[in-house]
Amino acid sequence: MKQLLSIFICVVFLTLSAQAQITWRGTVSSSGLSTDEVGKGLKEALSQGTKLATDKASLKDGFFKNPLIFIPFPADAKKVEQRLRSMGLGKQVDQFILTLNRAAEESAKKAAPIFLNAITKLTIADAMAILQGGNGAATSYLRSNTEAQLTREFMPIIQAALNQTAATKYWRDLVSTYNRLPMVQKVNPNLDQYACSKALNGLFTLVTEEENKIRSNPAARVSDLLRRVFK
Repeated sequence: MKQLLSIFICVVFLTLSAQAQITWRGTVSSSGLSTDEVGKGLKEALSQGTKLATDKASLKDGFFKNPLIFIPFPADAKKVEQRLRSMGLGKQVDQFILTLNRAAEESAKKAAPIFLNAITKLTIADAMAILQGGNGAATSYLRSNTEAQLTREFMPIIQAALNQTAATKYWRDLVSTYNRLPMVQKVNPNLDQYACSKALNGLFTLVTEEENKIRSNPAARVSDLLRRVFK
């Protein structure tokens, strides 16, 4: 009798386990979507969103004339900016600000293949977490999987651009002098780091914008699969 009971319990356990695996591998929602379809849908959404975002960012004036991602003179160095302008270097400062944004626009061209590589590595677990994570979840996945490589690709472009504007030299000289003054809050003289960080933040802001459109706006779901995954 005990042996029969043990066999019965094992059969029930194995049956439930098999059903759980079928549920995981088969459907994930009341719509009857398979996990494969969810994965494909998320990859399609990410591909669409990142392409639109990188296309926008890499256009001429993609940063410079977009108030959402425009890169200003470093906020913690307004006194440096004022000093430069008081020295009659207003045009150079304006050129410097334009250069910051042009560098971001140029570096954004490097992002598309890096994003695509991360998207192809999306697992079922990643897809489910993104689908259930709400606004910004896909962008968070991309950022955690691409930011280091994007930084490596962006930095040389930004450095080359900044080295071509005279205001960069004035900036470094003034900041070094300013930071030696007593009782002042130190300013970070590393423009490359500042510009690269702002370029990345701007790009991911646009990616988030495109992601949230797909989640909230049916018109942004341009395929049947996207409409089924995000309905």
